[in-house]
Amino acid sequence: MTTALALGCYAAVVGSLAPKALARSAWPHRAPGLAVAVWHGLALSFTIALALTTYHLVTPTWHLHNGMSGLLRFCGLTFDARIPGPVGVPAIAVPALVALLPVACFGHELLRARRVRARHRGVLDMAGRRSAHWRATVLDHDTPAAYCLPGRRPRIVVSAGALRLLSPAQLESVLEHERAHIAGRHHLALAATEAFARVFRWLPLAREAKAQTALLLEMAADDRALRRHPREALVSALYAMAAGHAPGGAFSVGGPDALVRLRRMLDARRRPHPALRGLVVAAAVAVPLLPPLLGCAPGMG
Repeated sequence: MTTALALGCYAAVVGSLAPKALARSAWPHRAPGLAVAVWHGLALSFTIALALTTYHLVTPTWHLHNGMSGLLRFCGLTFDARIPGPVGVPAIAVPALVALLPVACFGHELLRARRVRARHRGVLDMAGRRSAHWRATVLDHDTPAAYCLPGRRPRIVVSAGALRLLSPAQLESVLEHERAHIAGRHHLALAATEAFARVFRWLPLAREAKAQTALLLEMAADDRALRRHPREALVSALYAMAAGHAPGGAFSVGGPDALVRLRRMLDARRRPHPALRGLVVAAAVAVPLLPPLLGCAPGMG
């Protein structure tokens, strides 16, 4: 029971307090890619902690080092433990269900988004025209817009209104932003947080991870575009297209977070110190390992 209490307290801290502290921090906007990894690490750590907590709650009379040998036994998990009752369901099924539920939702999110993108590609095949020069599909629409459809058959879409509004340098920076989403497979990272939020919608960590990941992925795409194109080009293009929207399953250069991204690009703050980046990487790797270590702590059971 001591192990269950320790793991439950840890899950409460990760699920409620950690996301508030991370959302208030300034460094994630300076290293958005690393920040996305930390958000995913926290979500994974919470899921593992919750799964282990449920296991120790349904097997209160079992102790560490019972059952099979190896890592499972060392961490207090065994296939021999049964939930008290006439049926005798294996206790390992409970944490397995907790762990597999987000995975199943992740698969569902990927399939749902894939279907949405496939339908939109069908519309683009009929209504759009391919531009070899811009390596994009052009839609004959007056509203300035640019977005990408990621996945196996990625597509970058730009409206005729955007072609008229933006200069060649601005348009190239916008297209590079969209290419960054495709090359970085950002739809997978976003689908993971959306699946986690669907399962744990009541959890502050789930809400913050979903919102912050979407913003941080846009910032990461901005950074790649800024490495290849002048800052003025992307800033002015984003300002001109800030009100743009994208269909479901797509990434748009504009959107509701455009103002935050504009302020960030105009801010001359340096990237985080390498030492800080190293600590963040270590934290992202270590956080998911803490729940098993709590369960393995000597004297707990």
